[in-house]
Amino acid sequence: MTKTEKRRVSAGDRKRLTGDLGKAVRAALDKKASDVVLLDLRSTPAFTDFFVLCSGQSTRQVKAIADAVEDALRASKVRPAHIEGYDRAEWVLMDYFTFIVHVFTPQTRAFYSLERLWGDAERIEVTEGA
Repeated sequence: MTKTEKRRVSAGDRKRLTGDLGKAVRAALDKKASDVVLLDLRSTPAFTDFFVLCSGQSTRQVKAIADAVEDALRASKVRPAHIEGYDRAEWVLMDYFTFIVHVFTPQTRAFYSLERLWGDAERIEVTEGA
């Protein structure tokens, strides 16, 4: 799969996203996160295996998504090593070692464009109803 190709995972296929990564994605989708994308960084010289990228339409929704992800993983006794940006809620970063969850407002996501920056990573789009 070349870097311009992408894979889609629909809501029915979300069961394949297992473990803590799957719980994080489901929690974000349950709070109506938009543009949910996984970047598989395992074939790149990255410091983690996956990025979970998603957007909330307002700072309030960004916080709600971040809270839902943290609560879902805390129920499994998994806590983030570090959380950044929660107070401003333009970009919340939650570091879980093997994956990092990024929750953005649409403007901040477009400005930093992590999908472009990590263009060598396999892009897996998660859709609610595809």
